[in-house]
Amino acid sequence: MIDGLVMEFKDYYKILGVNRDANEKEIKRSYQKLARKYHPDVSQQADAEERFKELGEAYNVLKDPEKRAAYDQLGPNWQQGQEFRPPPGWDTGFEFRGAGAGADSRGFSDFFETLFGRGFDASQRATGLRGRGEDHHAKVLIDLADTYAGAMRTISLQAPELDEHGRVRMRSRSLNVRIPKGVKPGQQVRLTGQGGPGLGGGPSGDLYLEVVFRPHPFYRIEGRDVHLRLPVTPWEAALGATVKAPTPAGPVELSIPAGSSGGTRLRLRGRGIPDKQPGDLYVELQIALPPADSDQAREIYQNMEHELGFNPRSEMEAKA
Repeated sequence: MIDGLVMEFKDYYKILGVNRDANEKEIKRSYQKLARKYHPDVSQQADAEERFKELGEAYNVLKDPEKRAAYDQLGPNWQQGQEFRPPPGWDTGFEFRGAGAGADSRGFSDFFETLFGRGFDASQRATGLRGRGEDHHAKVLIDLADTYAGAMRTISLQAPELDEHGRVRMRSRSLNVRIPKGVKPGQQVRLTGQGGPGLGGGPSGDLYLEVVFRPHPFYRIEGRDVHLRLPVTPWEAALGATVKAPTPAGPVELSIPAGSSGGTRLRLRGRGIPDKQPGDLYVELQIALPPADSDQAREIYQNMEHELGFNPRSEMEAKA
């Protein structure tokens, strides 16, 4: 997924002219009919090539139970052509088969690439060796605090399957998972034997859980480093102070050097995500101004203006 990217939503059901509960035969029949109509070698319509390309993209998704189930999780409330931003963690807890090597999205839209460009690739599915079951993959959401101490978590997974009418339905299961200390975003946790069942008494495949951290109101993660923006008062920054600062492992006493300015970064070595070589915690200072919401507060600001004579734009004005 490409975080923060805004694109045009594509209603694959509307493109193929089928209902959201259409079965696989109805989807295939509609695609074949429309593909013949808009094939560039046959159609005289100016937009035939683009329509043909859209049909192929929509069929690529809706003919595949896993892609279709994942697409359906986005919800039916989006409209064709509407600006679309993938919800954070939209595919978390969705269990799919294969190596997750990435779908071949060449020639498809940014919308398709964002949703399916790194997974759900039927061509990469394991065929099994000596009856061994297929490996499965899923994303799992954890809290940042889980990686600092390790944790046991119960996760819920959903896997798509076709019913007797050729329609996609979801099968749910829950697993108790040990989150190892020091796991970082994008790392995989392997659960032996929790993948697809083996054939003819063969061993089951494995389940690989890709770790995704829940968004945190304070912290930002980069590799094993953790970043925090810490508000400080003007006098704490100007005069120096010792303040209590949060960290994922608990609060610490942080020394603010005198003469600090907004944007100053302080490094707490080894307080990032744990490892043999743990990451660091970077604290970026933000100057928080008291509100001038009373006569007394306004008077204090007016006195500062007259007494300090401070002009932060003086250098810019001199060069103007």
